[in-house]
Amino acid sequence: MWFLAEILIKNVNEKLMKYMGSKNRIAKEILPTMLKERGQRTWVEPFVGGANMIDKVQGKRIGADLNEYVIALLNEMSKATFVAPIISEEKYNELKSNKGVYEKWIVGYAGTQLSFGATWFGSYRRDNLGRRNYCLEAQTNVNKQSKNLQGVEFIHSSYDSLEVPENSFIYCDPPYQTEATKGKYKDDFNHERFWQWCRDMATKGHIVYVSEYNAPADFECVWQKEISQRMNNNVKTSKAVEKLFKFSPTNVQ
Repeated sequence: MWFLAEILIKNVNEKLMKYMGSKNRIAKEILPTMLKERGQRTWVEPFVGGANMIDKVQGKRIGADLNEYVIALLNEMSKATFVAPIISEEKYNELKSNKGVYEKWIVGYAGTQLSFGATWFGSYRRDNLGRRNYCLEAQTNVNKQSKNLQGVEFIHSSYDSLEVPENSFIYCDPPYQTEATKGKYKDDFNHERFWQWCRDMATKGHIVYVSEYNAPADFECVWQKEISQRMNNNVKTSKAVEKLFKFSPTNVQ
């Protein structure tokens, strides 16, 4: 079965594609729980982001995201011939100001991998002390990750417009409902609508898991851990309890 081999994936915590809210740090802890229940189902991620979870599973995989530039980058990375480019600060600023002139995947690469704190075109990531070459690190990390993305179907879509194959396994990592994340996403995210969509998908026969800090009462917390976090360019860290939920209507008293 897939999950037996997947649990043994090597270097699950290696540095890969940078992305705000990445679950790379906790993947090895939450994947075993989900993979045991997945069986032969299609793995679907409606908020695939930096693909730091989907790159660690096997079998049929679908990753979707509303950011068309990120999806273009992931589709490019999934090609066997992919090689990440070296982009200077001057080129970064040019891409930032002229997104429509360049291929979307190059814009997606610069906007996420070369931006400080993985903030979409926030500022060029550099080490003023000259100790690290972040551009070269990004290239190395993305090239390494690309090998694990071959065969994944990446789709530009919102979660609620995505066509999900019958009896799929759905893992969601949506924008978290916190004060700290307000204003950090292009569009307002309707959390109530999202939770109802999860219920509807489970009713249709899908297995639904969600990463969040909190969830409605009919979602059971199956894993949790306190971790350190940093938001964007703020060097100050704070503690938060990451949780993994599964829709469980019997959990309601």
